[in-house]
Amino acid sequence: MSRPEDLLPPDLFYNDTESAKYTTSSRIRQIQASMTHRALELLDLRQPAFVLDCGCGSGLSGEILSQQGHTWVGMDISPSMLDIALQRQQTRPEQTMRTRNGHTNGNHELNGSDELDDNEDEDDDDDNDDDEEDQMEEDLTSSTLGPDGDLMLLDLGQGLPFRPGSFDAAISISALQWLCNIESTHNPTQQTAESRLRRFFDTLYVALKRGGKAVIQFYPRNETQRKMISSAAVRAGFGAGLLEDDGGTKNVKYYLVLSVGGGDITGVVRGMDNVDVEDGRAIREARGGLKGTPKKGSKAWVMSKKEKMKAKGKVVKGDSKYTARSRGPKF
Repeated sequence: MSRPEDLLPPDLFYNDTESAKYTTSSRIRQIQASMTHRALELLDLRQPAFVLDCGCGSGLSGEILSQQGHTWVGMDISPSMLDIALQRQQTRPEQTMRTRNGHTNGNHELNGSDELDDNEDEDDDDDNDDDEEDQMEEDLTSSTLGPDGDLMLLDLGQGLPFRPGSFDAAISISALQWLCNIESTHNPTQQTAESRLRRFFDTLYVALKRGGKAVIQFYPRNETQRKMISSAAVRAGFGAGLLEDDGGTKNVKYYLVLSVGGGDITGVVRGMDNVDVEDGRAIREARGGLKGTPKKGSKAWVMSKKEKMKAKGKVVKGDSKYTARSRGPKF
């Protein structure tokens, strides 16, 4: 069976028809809900947070964020997906009012009898002869209260346009593998998959607060793609761990758990015991830094900085026996 990302770019594959099918599929909704709950479990947010949803689609994961009391911003490359999310947002006030008046989905009263007259049943059966498109539109607006986050049309491969430290956490469900598809109407220069991933993780690192976490669920095509994605996160400065659920089955799911600032994420993320941790900073420190690069703060490092300043024509104090000498604690 062909993978969707092998057929068309995401903004073309998820047209109006495919977006509606995706949103109204009970199977997909169940899977998305399960993976979103798993991602939030790994994030372990102890209080309401400001969360970034990367590849939010029609807001299925955003609904769960709202239910758990979080404020969120979602972004997606598909205009059709975002259009459905907006349609579902517009139904929230009406449906909330119906629920408070003792109705669910506007059909059956909660405070009245649960039994309907046989005559009413027959009338309902006669009125349910709608075509498939009408039923799909009804499913889009009647199944849940819909998302309530802010939405943006954006290609993740072009980077995130947020100020440093804007978000407490981030999630992404079933979206990251699309960045490996370089064919996109938003990618006119045909950037490589590696450069798109690097730009995404670099700007995600900036957008998260110090100590912030991100959980990204994705479906890699193969081992090479999996390593390419995790390596891009490590290069951006994240402490990264790859968690595998349902391993050894066709339903295997990968969760890339990231922590801003690097370090061993098993100490800051619950449920990450016995997980291989990838940390670029730890690797570099074990190797003694970059080859030929003096340690920051050493005399060789200070002298190198002074030489660079002199080469730029700036006034630099002369060298003496006190240059780069370590000083004791101040009184």
